[in-house]
Amino acid sequence: MTDAPEVSDAPDAPDGREAIVAARSFLFVPGDRPDRYAKAHASGADLVIIDLEDAVAPADKDAARAHVAAWLAAGHRPVVRVNAPGTPWSEADLAMAAEHGCPVMVPKSEDPAALSEIAARTAGRCPLIALIETARGVLRAHEVSEAPGVVRLAFGNVDLAADLGVAHDDHLALAHARSQVVLAAAAAGLCPPVDGVTTAVRDADALTGDVTHGRRLGFAGKLCIHPAQLPTVASGFAPTDAELAWAKSVLAAGGAVTTVDGQMVDKPVLERARRLLAQAGRTG
Repeated sequence: MTDAPEVSDAPDAPDGREAIVAARSFLFVPGDRPDRYAKAHASGADLVIIDLEDAVAPADKDAARAHVAAWLAAGHRPVVRVNAPGTPWSEADLAMAAEHGCPVMVPKSEDPAALSEIAARTAGRCPLIALIETARGVLRAHEVSEAPGVVRLAFGNVDLAADLGVAHDDHLALAHARSQVVLAAAAAGLCPPVDGVTTAVRDADALTGDVTHGRRLGFAGKLCIHPAQLPTVASGFAPTDAELAWAKSVLAAGGAVTTVDGQMVDKPVLERARRLLAQAGRTG
């Protein structure tokens, strides 16, 4: 695949903020499968998320946390999806994350106070990805996005669909919720959010459709559950050749209000052109 960093789970900033902002593809790996950590690391994902929540049975939570701690102690820097605040395992998960200063994905993000407490508990060492996957989380997305430590929002389509009683792959049913998350991120000055998973692992058309839909709504990355999904996600969220050619032509026209290919160009259009070129330059 193209546009992926050489080291997939080692954020380039000291605490991972820059890598979180730049990432398009996020690959989940179960926390209780340490044999898969290295494979995920070598997969080409922009960031790896080791999952201590849904992927791990209650009886295996402590062992999984120990495996993650050992991986972090060895110098690797994945994102760790901890168990949700209020669960029996969240305190130990956060203590481990704080010790190693790794990025944290917070599931069921719906309470800004809980996120503030997590930021305080980790002494600000762990940048937070707030996973919005409940109806309450969608309705409070703007407050969530402004909580201390939150660097980026992510959309949990499967859990939210269960909360709403709709199909998790129904674009229409979840379009409003997706747009709410995109709007909240923009209003808070965050980078565009990360879209949810495509559960049809072997359905290339479904994945392409989901990526196209997510990007059209304003998402700039996607959660992945299998390495086979990574190339489509990386290319689908990258600026296209046509977009880059357009951006270059817009900037070449100068900074004043003008027209390019019959379309008016003013300050907002110039800003979009600059963003597209910056995205291309950031990922090569």
